[in-house]
Amino acid sequence: MDTKETAGSKPISGWILFLLAAACGLIVANLYYSQTLVGPISAATGLTSGASGLIVTLTQIGYVLGLLFIVPLSDIMENRRLVATFLIVAFFALATASFATSAPLFLAASMLIGLGSVVAQILVPYATYLASGSHQGRVVGNVMSGLLLGIMFARPVASFIAGLWKWQAVFALSAAAIALLTILLYRVLPERKPEPALSYGTLIVSLGSLWKQTPILRRRAVYQACLFGVFSLFWTVVPLYLADEFGMTQQGIAWFALAGVGGAIAAPIAGRLADKGWTRFLTGLAMIVAASSCTLAYLVHGHSAASLVLLVLAAILLDMAVSGNLVLGQRVVYSLSNEAKGRLNGLFMAVFFIGGAVGSSLGSWSYTRGGWSFTSLIGIIVPLLALIYFFTENRAGIKRASAAPPVESSLRE
Repeated sequence: MDTKETAGSKPISGWILFLLAAACGLIVANLYYSQTLVGPISAATGLTSGASGLIVTLTQIGYVLGLLFIVPLSDIMENRRLVATFLIVAFFALATASFATSAPLFLAASMLIGLGSVVAQILVPYATYLASGSHQGRVVGNVMSGLLLGIMFARPVASFIAGLWKWQAVFALSAAAIALLTILLYRVLPERKPEPALSYGTLIVSLGSLWKQTPILRRRAVYQACLFGVFSLFWTVVPLYLADEFGMTQQGIAWFALAGVGGAIAAPIAGRLADKGWTRFLTGLAMIVAASSCTLAYLVHGHSAASLVLLVLAAILLDMAVSGNLVLGQRVVYSLSNEAKGRLNGLFMAVFFIGGAVGSSLGSWSYTRGGWSFTSLIGIIVPLLALIYFFTENRAGIKRASAAPPVESSLRE
């Protein structure tokens, strides 16, 4: 029986909610540790500067593959066992990365780290099965705030740990944390056994049908891909700008990255307001805030204290826009179907994560070609284009989509 039918009738306990939020943060942080450690990892494993980008790219590829081929399994397999299985994969991958001395071994471990980290995207929809419908926005917001804190803390924490010890310690400590988390989640979380109506092959094929038949899924994925693309563009380039213009060391950049953590406060707030029917208004506001944050970044010139304050404010506002809109999107997507939540979430996350990868690549290119101003200008334009697309949305269509019968019913025919 689906846990939704039993646990969903009462509010989720505060302890379980905290555990799920902390778990998502610890797991997803594994995707971002290496971003500030590319230099020392490349030196230790013999990667050339031209090939060093593979460290991040392969982690992202592993994650996207997991979103498309592992997360959908949560619709047909017992969720707690699925979570434990791929956390074990993540543990061995992290342990391997901590002692890898050759590039092929480290790169293979990087891909498996990304693959195992998709567990976070199994736990988020799992949390909604444990919550009543009237509290789902709050639950998603709180769990996603933990996930987003993991994203935002990962870079500075990796820099601090590598500065105190060596980069290998980052992966070793994470492996230990994941091992403990695996045991705790398996012992504490209730089972959720979906009733499998589809085989795995049919399940994967159905992803195309879900994408085609669900216009609101496509829209929310595109909205978030645009905002997350700007987020990735900003955080790819700002460390380079801080080093070039302000002369910051790795430790100084880590402290700056901590400033952006304040933006995670938008996630639980957005979840609560979405429960009150503010989803449409907040979606447009998130796009405006994202464009405004990049406008502030565009105004930064020189290396004065005022310029640094503007840059910090831009980072906080951008993180608020991205984290808030992510919760809004997931709440809408989860309302479409109970039995297809895993597949819907996998598609949603895969598309916007691809947007993030494009943003990172675009940031490196734009900073090399046109510097900080050119990069900031791109950051202004992208959310404005998303806002124009948002204005074409039919409000009545949103309501019908949110109240639609389970989208997977047509897939069984």
